[in-house]
Amino acid sequence: MNTSSKTAAVIGAGFGGLALAIRLQSAGIQTQVFEKRDKPGGRAYVYTDDGFTFDAGPTVITDPDCLEQLWELSGRKLSDYVTLLPVTPFYQLCWEDGYRFDYANDQAEIDRQIALKSPQDVDGYRRFLAYSEDVYREGYEKLGTVPFLNFWSMIKVAPQLVRLESHRSVYSKVSQFIRDDQLRQAFSFHSLLVGGNPFATSSIYALIHALERKGGVWFAKGGTGALIAGMVRLLEDLGGRVHLNAEIDRIEIEGERAKAVVLKDGARHAFDQIASNSDVVHTYAHMLRGTARGESQGKALAKKRHSMSLFVIYFGLKTKHPELKHHMVLFGKRYRELISEIFGTDGLAEDFSLYLHAPSVTDDSLAPEGSSAYYVLSPVPHLGTADIDWAVEGPKYRDRILRYLNDRYIPGLLDDLVTVRHFTPFDFRDELNAHHGSAFSVEPILTQSAWFRPHNRDDKISNLYVVGAGTHPGAGIPGVVGSAKATAGIMIEDAGR
Repeated sequence: MNTSSKTAAVIGAGFGGLALAIRLQSAGIQTQVFEKRDKPGGRAYVYTDDGFTFDAGPTVITDPDCLEQLWELSGRKLSDYVTLLPVTPFYQLCWEDGYRFDYANDQAEIDRQIALKSPQDVDGYRRFLAYSEDVYREGYEKLGTVPFLNFWSMIKVAPQLVRLESHRSVYSKVSQFIRDDQLRQAFSFHSLLVGGNPFATSSIYALIHALERKGGVWFAKGGTGALIAGMVRLLEDLGGRVHLNAEIDRIEIEGERAKAVVLKDGARHAFDQIASNSDVVHTYAHMLRGTARGESQGKALAKKRHSMSLFVIYFGLKTKHPELKHHMVLFGKRYRELISEIFGTDGLAEDFSLYLHAPSVTDDSLAPEGSSAYYVLSPVPHLGTADIDWAVEGPKYRDRILRYLNDRYIPGLLDDLVTVRHFTPFDFRDELNAHHGSAFSVEPILTQSAWFRPHNRDDKISNLYVVGAGTHPGAGIPGVVGSAKATAGIMIEDAGR
């Protein structure tokens, strides 16, 4: 198969776009990546303030094998470019009544903690883990990197999906095995990490639990941004290119072929194949505006259910807090009711549940000596659900969250604050072109999964492709890196025809 004379453009230098470009370049397709912002990474952008380094987006690295594969394609090693550090426990889960659960990759320790809380759930957890492993084999290993390009490819796997009760929600499935309310929360919150409501997301996403138990939870030394930098270096070592400050205004279409990308400054670059790692609605509604396909698919995708947004605060303290864990999930007063409001109510709840990232616990290079770096995020409604003026509400919401952390988890936070910035649904919309400011693109419900998600190759434009959270299999680092494998497989095959 000779692909060496072929060229490809990838729009967007997020995890999915970079992973796709690496696969294409490794296969001999001359690939260029065009990134709107001044740094690569997409949601995995990096901020530096007053000597502190903040990862803007994903901080939980699971399934390092999917990353290793990108280097192995060219006989290289991930460890020569990036150092991955194990994180333990995976998460500390905290409730307002003082209860804490350390979720670690240690069966005896998990059993011990469950036995202390709810002895009847020890066996239930074991059965849930076995179910999660079954879903992992069927849903991730077998289907995670398979592109569903037609309905029959979905029908073929339907029997397994039926057997695994994929029509049930993650929370409903967890509740079959576990009776204690707080433990049900502990083992169902994972779908929120990929933008899914645990009470609506298909139980297929329970596979995340097995994924973490199998591959561990990791952190890149220097931050997730160091992993992005390693991917860029690998791509460039292979002969690929990344253009920064290079916003694509439109994709030029002729008949049923994509011909070129046109930048905002008017520069036109022709390619044999074009793939978008941009938001799927933005790709069709904006970049393909004025074309029949862009108009129809843009409208159809805009009507789909989109995942919630996030409110994120990045802050640095002049002190250290070694008592904190690297990843902490701080459950608020309500669980089901709060999630219901985040996904379906016009307004901002008075309470919140938070994910606190304290990377200085693992890696002290992210803050000046004696200091520590953090980010905390709160899931919030996207702009299509709640019409909130974040320019007004953002600073108030930020102060409420910081006060809550100061009072409950990080004493002295308000006195020790050196630097702080926040990122709202407006920023997801404006900086990342995210439809409704959604943080994770199309919501991962069953009727928007696999074949029902936007396809890895466009149905009408034969050399236009999609990669990232908006296509199969979905959000999260393993999801978007898996989407790159699926999309690259089609593009390499198409290029060799």
